[in-house]
Amino acid sequence: MQFIDQAKIEVEAGKGGDGIVAFRREKFVPAGGPSGGNGGRGGSVILVASDNLQTLLDFRYKRCFVAKNGSRGGPKNKTGASGEDLLIEVPCGTAVYNGETDELIGDLTKPEQTLLVAEGGKGGLGNKYFLSNRNRAPEHALPGLDGEIKALRLELKLLAEVGIIGLPNAGKSTLISALSAARPKIADYPFTTLVPNLGVVRKPTGDGTVFADIPGLIEGASQGAGLGHDFLRHIERTRLLLHVIDATSEDVIGEYNTIVQELQSYGRELRDKTQIIALNKIDAVDKESVDLEALATELNHLSYAPVFIISAVTGEGLQPMLQKIWDTLDALNMEEEENIEIEVSSL
Repeated sequence: MQFIDQAKIEVEAGKGGDGIVAFRREKFVPAGGPSGGNGGRGGSVILVASDNLQTLLDFRYKRCFVAKNGSRGGPKNKTGASGEDLLIEVPCGTAVYNGETDELIGDLTKPEQTLLVAEGGKGGLGNKYFLSNRNRAPEHALPGLDGEIKALRLELKLLAEVGIIGLPNAGKSTLISALSAARPKIADYPFTTLVPNLGVVRKPTGDGTVFADIPGLIEGASQGAGLGHDFLRHIERTRLLLHVIDATSEDVIGEYNTIVQELQSYGRELRDKTQIIALNKIDAVDKESVDLEALATELNHLSYAPVFIISAVTGEGLQPMLQKIWDTLDALNMEEEENIEIEVSSL
């Protein structure tokens, strides 16, 4: 399945039905009276978050969506039928922007969450509405109003608790395949991963946590170099960053600084996210010429983050790292709950 995380679409809500002019002919009512019904409301366009979708691929083939019009009013004061609302499914994690102003309209993060993006037009008024003491036989009605037409930009941001970041060939894909059932394409050249990969890693309690392998980060990614700018947005929703660094690199500290600089340049508080560092590929390191403990200590002093020396290939060091990830996520959960309690008590 092709991974598409941006799309532009146009939505058009239904037009309201016209009101009509009609007069009743009723026994024992010599003058009759107006009985034209109102038109029905036009259908609205509503986005619905679905956990069955993982990509915006469907919107590459269909870009225009039109809801049903309302029906015109009927005689005997009958209101026309409302147009059926158009429900459009999008993946959970979809942010919806006004295509013209780039203003955020809404963010769909939970299954079944809905967002009204184009409201149907109101039905026109029938002549019954215009009955008054001065005008006992009104002969005019109003047409239905047009529905809203909007250009939208959809942007999918993956929902994952842990984002795996690092330069190409740091071993991120190998790591996510070792931790979960995900099977990304892996090769010995840098840009194997061209799309984010998701994997579910099981906790000791049996619960699953979603990890996302974020591809394409290189120097200049935040300014649009390579693929990184396209995928940095997926880090925004993660709660914890697992920064993987190639221990066989000639400049381990430089590689760490490169990724940190890109996070800082991109903004949106990515640099402030909690991090855990994994010094990977120790199975391929000449341990007589490379002091891994000294490298880990230097990285810890730079980042103030815990550093683990691991091998995604052999599995060495993975369990202590995972335990630290679970403990950190639990601490973040407790912190969020405390903040919610403080906010509620202050209301």
